[in-house]
Amino acid sequence: MIDDDRTVLAIGPAGVGREAQSELLTAGSAAEGMELMKSESPDLLLLDIMLPDGRGIELVNEIREFDIKLPVIFITGVEDSGLAIEAMKRGAYEFVVKPLSVEQIQDLVERGLHTRRLMLAPVRLQEGEELPADGDILVGRSPQMLEVYKQIGRVAGQDVAVLIRGESGTGKELVARAIYQHSHRSDNCFLAVNCAALSDTLLESELFGHEKGAFTGADRQHIGKFEQCNDGTIFLDEVGDMSPLTQSKVLRVLQEKKFERVGGRETIEVDVRIISATNRDLEQMIADGEFRLDLYHRLNTFEIFLPPLRERGDDLRLLIQYFLQRFNRELGKQVTAIADEAMDLLLSYRWPGNIRELQGALRKAMLMATGPILLPECLPEKIRQPHGSPASSTAEHHPNPETDIASFVDGREAANSKDIYAETLEWMERYLLSRILRKHHGNQSKAATELGITRGSLRHKMKTLGIAVDNVVRDAEDEED
Repeated sequence: MIDDDRTVLAIGPAGVGREAQSELLTAGSAAEGMELMKSESPDLLLLDIMLPDGRGIELVNEIREFDIKLPVIFITGVEDSGLAIEAMKRGAYEFVVKPLSVEQIQDLVERGLHTRRLMLAPVRLQEGEELPADGDILVGRSPQMLEVYKQIGRVAGQDVAVLIRGESGTGKELVARAIYQHSHRSDNCFLAVNCAALSDTLLESELFGHEKGAFTGADRQHIGKFEQCNDGTIFLDEVGDMSPLTQSKVLRVLQEKKFERVGGRETIEVDVRIISATNRDLEQMIADGEFRLDLYHRLNTFEIFLPPLRERGDDLRLLIQYFLQRFNRELGKQVTAIADEAMDLLLSYRWPGNIRELQGALRKAMLMATGPILLPECLPEKIRQPHGSPASSTAEHHPNPETDIASFVDGREAANSKDIYAETLEWMERYLLSRILRKHHGNQSKAATELGITRGSLRHKMKTLGIAVDNVVRDAEDEED
C-alpha cells in the first residue's frame, strides 16, 4: 500500500486480515513505494492518487514496465470522473474514493488477489504419470480430454470468441485460462465474470460500468470490466443467464467493439477477446426466445465441449490421485493410499457435480483422515450411501417448504451429516423458489421478476433443485381450498 494518509494505513492490516498468507507492506511516498515494489514484487497494490512527492497515477507507467499484470487499486480523496477514466486507461483494477471501510478494503483485496491468481497461476496439461507440483492442472488422458487439449492448442493463438460447454463443475474456467495463457493477449488482463451470480442491473453495471445517478444506489461512477480489460481477455461464465438487454450490449461489443456505460452517452471503444461458458441448452433457449441467435453465433465462433466426469473412464482415478497429492501438501497430511472399499465407493458414485464435487468430497475426507490410509468412513455420507432409504432421501432432498429451518438443521445434525452448510443452502433456495412460484401460481416470468433473476436462470434452478411447476401450483390450490 502506498499512501500518506494515516487513516488508510491504519485500517490496511485489517483489510488483509482474512488473507492468511498475505503480508501488508506500506509506504508513504512514491519513491519509498517504488523501492518496495522492486524488492518485494507484491501481488496487489493499493495506490493513493496524490502523494507527497508526486501523483500516484504517474507512477503506474513505471510499475507497468516490470509487472504489467499487477492489480492496481487507486485511492483518492476527491471524486473526479475524469481522474477515474484516466486511471482506468492506465490499467487500474479499481478506483475508490475515501473514506474507506475495513469491509471495503477486504473485498477489494480478495477480488484483486483472485484476479492476480487467475492471470498468473499456470494451467498445465498432464503429460505423463507425474503431476506438476505447482499451478492448476487439467488432469486426464481419456480420448475426450485429449481432444480438448488439441482444441485448446488450435484456438488459443487465434483471436476469436470461444464458447466452452459442459456440465457444472467440469473445469470450464481452467480451459478458459489455458486459452488465455497460450494466446497473444497473455501479457494483458484476464477478468472473469459469473453472469449467474449477479442480478440483471448489477451484471450490466459490472460489465459496462455506470455513471453516477444511473440507478438507485449508483452514488458514483463505476468503470466496467470491458473498459478495464481493453486489449485483454474476458471470461463470461454462465453466459446463458444474461438478460436480453445485456445480451444485446455484449453482441454490440462483439460486432462493433463499442458500448456505453449504464446511464451514459459517451461511446467507448474496446478491443477485448471474449471466452464464454455455459451448462445451459442454448439451442433450446433460442427456440424459447430466451437467448439471441445472433449472439449465439458470435460467441460460438469456436466451441469446446468438456465431458462429464462419469464419461471419462480412468480419468477419475487420475483425478483422485492428483487431489490426494495436492491436499497432502495443502493440509499437511500424509495420506499415502486409499482403502479398496473407499476407492470402490468413489469409482461407483455418479458425480453429478463433476470435478468440483470430487474436489470438495476428497478435501473433506482428507480432513477427516487420521492415518496414512483414507478409509470409507472418511467419505461424505452421500458417497457412502448414494441412494439411501426412500424416507431419508425424500426428507433430505425434498423437504416441506413450510418446515422451520431450525428443525431441518436439527434433523441433519441428528443424521450426523458432514455437509450441513450445502444442504441448508439448497433447502433455503428450494423453499424460496417454491414459495414465490406458489404465490404466482406457477407463472415463471412473474416469479423471476420478483426474485430478481432471469426466467432462464429460474428454470435452470428449478431443474437443478427438482422443483416441478405442477407440484407448486397444486400446493397453492390446496392452500386456497
